[in-house]
Amino acid sequence: MNAEWTTLRELLLPAVSASGGRRGRAVEAALREAIRTRALATGTRLPSSRDLAGQLGLARGTVTALYEQLIAEGYLIGKRGSGTHVAPLGDTGTPPSAPPPERARWDFDLRPGLPALSAFPRAEWLAAEREVLATAPDSALGYPDPAGHPALRAELAAYLGRVRALPTRPDDLVITSGAAEALSLFGAALREQGTRRIAVEDPSHPGQADLFRRQSLQPVGIPVDDKGINVTRLSTSDCRAVVVSAAHQFPLGVALHPDRRRELLGWAAEVDGLVVEDDYDAEHRYDRPALGAVRALDPERVCYVGSVSKVLAPALRIGWLIPPPRLRESIVAAKHMHDLGCAPLPQAALARLIGSGGYDRHLRRTRRLYRQRRDALLGALAQRRPEWRPVGIAAGLHVVVRLPEGTDDTATQAVLAERGVNAPALSQFTHNPAGPPFPGLVLGYAALPPDRLRAAVDRIATG
Repeated sequence: MNAEWTTLRELLLPAVSASGGRRGRAVEAALREAIRTRALATGTRLPSSRDLAGQLGLARGTVTALYEQLIAEGYLIGKRGSGTHVAPLGDTGTPPSAPPPERARWDFDLRPGLPALSAFPRAEWLAAEREVLATAPDSALGYPDPAGHPALRAELAAYLGRVRALPTRPDDLVITSGAAEALSLFGAALREQGTRRIAVEDPSHPGQADLFRRQSLQPVGIPVDDKGINVTRLSTSDCRAVVVSAAHQFPLGVALHPDRRRELLGWAAEVDGLVVEDDYDAEHRYDRPALGAVRALDPERVCYVGSVSKVLAPALRIGWLIPPPRLRESIVAAKHMHDLGCAPLPQAALARLIGSGGYDRHLRRTRRLYRQRRDALLGALAQRRPEWRPVGIAAGLHVVVRLPEGTDDTATQAVLAERGVNAPALSQFTHNPAGPPFPGLVLGYAALPPDRLRAAVDRIATG
């Protein structure tokens, strides 16, 4: 037995011993991996099927079959009279690059944006999925309507009219893979019309600006104050499209003032512009019902975006877009070209959950839960860090704490990280080189129970 065959035997024997009744498939996988990672060099001549079967204790037919499979896949070359050799490979034969660094594990993760995933209504969702599978016709398993499942669009239209005071027809809606895809589709539609700049709130989520850059749009930050986006500054920005979170601005938590709403729609009419209303956290309000949607005031100029990521779970990847009528056809066509439409079965399950009242019941439960968690965080901060002033506490799943003037919030974030607390600095959310309107931290409270939130504040106050 030559040295190369000895190496081959050493590479394959563990697969034989560890594979139970599927030894042939295990040996095939081990041989494929040895070739792919160049543990077996290009041109290496392999033993005959009879010899390798004898060395590994396999049936000759099993080895013949795995040789034939790897020849068909391009890993081996087999020629009558000259045996079987390892084929030359391209870049796929190079060793894999080092894995990305593992995300830091925090003792207390206070980043915003995550709901209480443990509160997901598993039993109700499972019941909805079972009912959908039991009653769906065979045709429901085919390619979906790219605009979205008709039943879900009907339920959402009724829900938005009832909860968000937004008159909506099912045909107005386009179901998307979360709010991110909704914004991507809208950005692509703007680009096709020749738009090159889009205004975003400052501060706002940096991922939103990055998303528009991927669409070849230049994001332009417009300051936000205690009444919402500064429309006067918007009017001097040379932009004809803007994204606003009117019901609950992220991250500052303010609602767009009625005067600003009128000014915003006046700006859109004056420049023949478009407003994207990102209805972020609109359902999670603790002092009064949420303000009605801006789109209801001017459906020709306002595009509405929503999702279930904060109400149910981001993993569902279900969102929706209500574009102005003149853009809907092109957006549906783009959605069809992108992925042929979202998976219909989860859409149908969500439709059942909304129609049965389960969605509303879940919202009532989680509003109570989140209010308790918010109050626990605010109470602990008032006791341990009274100099930190909370901002935007009436709604949402996070609170901004305003640090004393002159504080470097990025340095504060770094200090807290060393203590095992992930507390993002407000500076991370600004688009202005001068920094945010004030130093602060953006603290999510929805994902942690009250005792953990109090413990996090204890850790923050240490030292």
